[in-house]
Amino acid sequence: MNFSVKRINWILLISFLFLLILPLGVYAAGGGKGWQATDTWRITNFAVLAIGLFFILRKPVSQALNGRIKGIEDQLNDLEAKKKEAEATLAEYNKKIATLDSEAAKILDQYKEQGEAAKKRILEEAAQSAEKLEEQAKKNIEHEFKTAKKALQEEITTKALEKAEEIVKQSVSSDDQSKLMDEYLTMVEA
Repeated sequence: MNFSVKRINWILLISFLFLLILPLGVYAAGGGKGWQATDTWRITNFAVLAIGLFFILRKPVSQALNGRIKGIEDQLNDLEAKKKEAEATLAEYNKKIATLDSEAAKILDQYKEQGEAAKKRILEEAAQSAEKLEEQAKKNIEHEFKTAKKALQEEITTKALEKAEEIVKQSVSSDDQSKLMDEYLTMVEA
């Protein structure tokens, strides 16, 4: 779509020649009274005006058309660059979408691993807590057992002393008491 200046000039020249010949065709089609001298001057004036306009407007029209062609080419190049950029972005997004499933699977695997690790840790902590509670319970039971045993021994001792005192009171007479007192005083004096 690259028009050269020469091609544009030829198109303009052919257009002006057509405009020069057009009045002759219109005159012939009109069926006029014949050719008159004023008709020659009209055609000559028109031809001079058309040729003058051709030479005067040739460069600006050519430059305008070349500028428009250049603008269209620039727009096409810009659009082509944007198209390539969009295709690259699309390819990148398609690649990301393709890897999205594998990324999601990786994330799920990581969460499962973390969940399993947390479960294992919680079970270990629970086992340790249960073990500590069991040890504490054993210690409490032993302590309670010792306390109960001691209390029982004290009670048995107290009861035994009371019983022994009763037996001694019943079996010891007043003579025996006097005798025991004398022996005790002898031991204390010595």
